[in-house]
Amino acid sequence: MASALTEKLSRLVKEMRGQARITESNVQDMLREVRMALLEADVALPVVRDFIARVKEKALGQEVLGSLKPGQALVGIVNREIAATMGEGISDINLAAQPPAVILMAGLQGAGKTTTTAKLAKHLIEKRKKKVLTVSGDVYRPAAIEQLKTVTRQAGAEWFPSTPDQKPQDIARAALDHAKRHYFDVLLVDTAGRLAIDEVLMREIQDLHALLKPVETLFVVDAMQGQDAINTARAFKEALPLTGIVLTKLDGDSRGGAALSVRQVTGAPIKFAGVSEKIDGLEVFDAERHAGRILGMGDIVALVEQVSAGVDMEAAQKLAAKVKAGDGFDLNDFLGQIQQMKQMGGLSSLMDKMPSELSAKAGQVDMDKAEKDMRRKEGIIQSMTPLERRKPDLIKATRKRRIAAGAGVQVQEVNRLLNEFGQMQEMMKKMKGGGLMKMMKRMGGMKGLAGLAGGKGGMPKLPF
Repeated sequence: MASALTEKLSRLVKEMRGQARITESNVQDMLREVRMALLEADVALPVVRDFIARVKEKALGQEVLGSLKPGQALVGIVNREIAATMGEGISDINLAAQPPAVILMAGLQGAGKTTTTAKLAKHLIEKRKKKVLTVSGDVYRPAAIEQLKTVTRQAGAEWFPSTPDQKPQDIARAALDHAKRHYFDVLLVDTAGRLAIDEVLMREIQDLHALLKPVETLFVVDAMQGQDAINTARAFKEALPLTGIVLTKLDGDSRGGAALSVRQVTGAPIKFAGVSEKIDGLEVFDAERHAGRILGMGDIVALVEQVSAGVDMEAAQKLAAKVKAGDGFDLNDFLGQIQQMKQMGGLSSLMDKMPSELSAKAGQVDMDKAEKDMRRKEGIIQSMTPLERRKPDLIKATRKRRIAAGAGVQVQEVNRLLNEFGQMQEMMKKMKGGGLMKMMKRMGGMKGLAGLAGGKGGMPKLPF
């Protein structure tokens, strides 16, 4: 996410922290670099000017000049102003209305409205315990209605049928009536998009807004659009009373400019961020935490939340009890560890939330290669019989050839997995009793993670 911007600003943060004395000269040098980094990231020019002016005013004031650690104070100013540019804190979704609360999804075609509608439905069901109905008013794109039906089912919400020969207003009116009669808490309305702004699109969505009177009108914007996102946001703001923004594809190779610009251009808060293609890949947007990630400071809170959500605590406790009792750690347990990592979003997703200094150490590992390796190991274990998973010692030459053929790999890959499993077994034996705490102390934080991920420093490899 915004990797180029993060890289440049992370380097500047390190330089700024080392400043023992802040002068007008080195502040000007720093601001010049920040300005270039923001412009290269496609941040709108008026936003850049305003940001630089605010940082300069505070950097040359008593806030930094009177500080015992001026370099750190300067970093703090940049961090706070980036957060302020995107909107401070969290802006929650508003459901304060007589049910059903209507949420209208607006944006251009390709921004991810339909998928975001389903992601938001899942969020409202799981986090807010709401009964949610979705409907598509996109009668122009043939697959749009079926796509919403499919992703709504994945989200666990209910879908209201519509057809391309209907008028969007008739669809919306029927869906609203159905939602009222069947006591839905929320009605999510996915609207039509275009490849570019046009009068027909705007007039149609204005009519829908007048008919539905939504409590939330969310503008869905692709974070990879750059300057185009700003122009689109401005046009939608002029046509509709936007109440919030959803940034999609923040996990892509975006330059980060949209996140820093759309809020200031529209005046509407950023409420959600799409961070993966999965149906649960929607995060409540926290400007302060996002600012920390852009500056390479990481987002440890989000990392903990992601790990907590992905870990099957019951399975983890069973494994811990099994190890403590001295029972054998088998290939079923090994497979379980791989699947837990996948549920957490994979290695790259976890590394994205770590501070840049730590992720750089773990970055010695090729994440793409590690992810493929993890999937390959999963395939090999799933090619084994239940007996072979419980008793790996049975796996000799003939069985290895059969397993390799079933997984579509070479026999050497099977041998490698069994060797790594052997290392893992040895590690689990050492964990019996009080060995776990001793091992954790020896690992020493991130050094241990880098070793586990890459098998360096004498540490045994995990299954990825």
